[in-house]
Amino acid sequence: MKIAIGSDHAGFNYKEQIKKWLIEKGHQVRDFGADSDKSCDYPDFIRPVAKAVAAGTYERGIVLGGSGNGEAITANRVKGVRCAIAWDLRSARLSRAHNDANVLSLGERMMAISEALEIVELWLNTPFDGGRHLARIQKIDAE
Repeated sequence: MKIAIGSDHAGFNYKEQIKKWLIEKGHQVRDFGADSDKSCDYPDFIRPVAKAVAAGTYERGIVLGGSGNGEAITANRVKGVRCAIAWDLRSARLSRAHNDANVLSLGERMMAISEALEIVELWLNTPFDGGRHLARIQKIDAE
């Protein structure tokens, strides 16, 4: 899978570890930054991830910050992006199965790296269940 990834300074360490894990699993990954844990403005790195996913250049995106909230808000401002915050396996699974989320937002301060990797793996492998949700999502994307 082609995956875009980006973070601010507060999500930098997990971004680096998740990126390495994704590459080891055979995914193609583009890192949109940040390039260190030095304080920075998250929209500078999150918006390009969201735009790349919305354009179809990447199948999925992963964005990271301290809590993941600001990153999700920023990503969801891009038409065609459905970014979900996941703080556990259940929220990750439901974001894919029910919402067809194409961008995942994680908070480094909210979980251990082992949990973050479990969330990413489940999120990448959970299909959208379609059904009654599909028409609603397509309508929202068209607006």
